[in-house]
Amino acid sequence: MKPVLTSALLTGAFCAGFAVVIEQATDMLATGSVILFAALSGFLGSLFAQLVLRGRR
Repeated sequence: MKPVLTSALLTGAFCAGFAVVIEQATDMLATGSVILFAALSGFLGSLFAQLVLRGRR
């Protein structure tokens, strides 16, 4: 259960940081682009969490 929670927390932290960066550009982006960036954020956040957890083993 601990690896699942750690992965979820790392993904959430990555997405929060990514959202701050994207928020700065949202005035220039259409809604579709924001949705695409949100999906990209989740995908990259998941990869980030997996790489961090794999490195701890």
